[in-house]
Amino acid sequence: MVLDAAANISESSSANPNKLTSYGNRVLKNNEELMSTLVKPTDTSANVSFTLADVEGRVFMVGPHVILGEIPRLYTTNCSIDIDLIGIAKNNNETRSAAVIFLGYNAMENLLKADFFNTTNDTVNTMMSSVISVTLPKTTNTALSKPVNFTFRHIREFDPSGSLYCVYWNISEWIVDGCSVLNTNSSFTVCSCVHLSTFALIMQTSSRPPESDSLLNLLNVVCVIVGLLFFSLALLTFALCPCPGVNNVARINICISLLLAHLLFLLTQQFLSLIRRQQVLCVLISGLLHFLFLSGFVWMFIEAVLLFICVKNLSQIRSQKRKVLRNRLLCVFGYGVALVVVGISAVVVPNSYGSEKCWIKMNKGLIWSFLGPVTVILALNIILFISIGISLNSAFKKLNADVSQLKQTKIIMFKTLAQFVILGCSWILGFFTNSSQVLEILFLILNSQQGTFIFLIYCVLNKGIRQEYRKLFTSLCSGLKPKNFNWFSENTEDSTIQGVQMK
Repeated sequence: MVLDAAANISESSSANPNKLTSYGNRVLKNNEELMSTLVKPTDTSANVSFTLADVEGRVFMVGPHVILGEIPRLYTTNCSIDIDLIGIAKNNNETRSAAVIFLGYNAMENLLKADFFNTTNDTVNTMMSSVISVTLPKTTNTALSKPVNFTFRHIREFDPSGSLYCVYWNISEWIVDGCSVLNTNSSFTVCSCVHLSTFALIMQTSSRPPESDSLLNLLNVVCVIVGLLFFSLALLTFALCPCPGVNNVARINICISLLLAHLLFLLTQQFLSLIRRQQVLCVLISGLLHFLFLSGFVWMFIEAVLLFICVKNLSQIRSQKRKVLRNRLLCVFGYGVALVVVGISAVVVPNSYGSEKCWIKMNKGLIWSFLGPVTVILALNIILFISIGISLNSAFKKLNADVSQLKQTKIIMFKTLAQFVILGCSWILGFFTNSSQVLEILFLILNSQQGTFIFLIYCVLNKGIRQEYRKLFTSLCSGLKPKNFNWFSENTEDSTIQGVQMK
């Protein structure tokens, strides 16, 4: 059947433009001719509809004795139309009847590409809707009594900085004549046209990013690279310097998850134009990013819980051996929660991965499978962070009567602020970055440097590790083989400030 020709669109997408437009025009013409055979005379009203994999069809007919006050809105999956078919029928003096054919194509944009819309060298065209076709078959007078309105659902992410155009197909190109945008939001756009044809919605965006965006992107790249460096140094330190009695499992896995997530995100954005050509790869990357970032937040929550337990047991740290949750159970929880969320999301809301930036599509609702858990974890971590700060301050007043109050306050303040970033609490700024570029820059810097703060607090400011660093560097400089690392026990004050779990 001619309708099945749409199923071969993807196979022809690599052809030259002339072949694409020629094939597309044949599909449109043949489908409209075939659909016109479904139009039958009627005294009142009748309708026919069907749905196939790549095309949906709606036929509505009215006769001289139609009893409807107005034609019901006609729907396909991605579009709806409002047409005054009764008014058109009244203008047909001979038959007093009319019919409309409404076709929605789910893959026609691969043939009638957005690139066929007039553009300049510094703009990019993006097809924002499915292609639809509306005709009036077997109707003697096809003049419209009033404009036809189309409501398009956006099939790609909406860019507020872009310009939307309601266009129709004119043999070899998309043009705007006779069509205009009535209103729009992030999910839908309403177009109005004074004639019938094949229509679509195209967004035009600048290919030259604003200067501020270029600077922000450069800052992002630099900050992420610095953060990746310190994530790597922290992991290397934890691997070469395993501290007896200290459970670093949460910190190690925070580093692993965020190191891989930031690295994958950075590479994806740098090679986005190449990755976008392979949609399957883009979908896999967005799903993996969802998993890695979410698992990173789960490990931040685990770290907050372990620190809270450590601080609460501070007064008993010398008299009682504290039980530590088994690492295997922590790993199952840390990665299992993220895996379950991603798996359920992919099943419940299919085709929601693989946005224009190879992330979760905003218009599918799946973004809340990320924002929801993250919001809950941030709220819990902030509560735990406040509790840890209060308990830590109280404990230091009891344990450090001989320490300078000013010095103690500075140490507590610095390490408390560092823990605020390590536990991910600074990610809360992400909910407010749209209204302030200053907050966006602060959010970017803080959350790209979680590895830096982990390295400073748990490596550089750890007495034992500093001493082992000195011995290692001394051995390297003298050309001698480094000796085995010997750990020096730290006093309760230093262990407590860092939130280290000790036996």
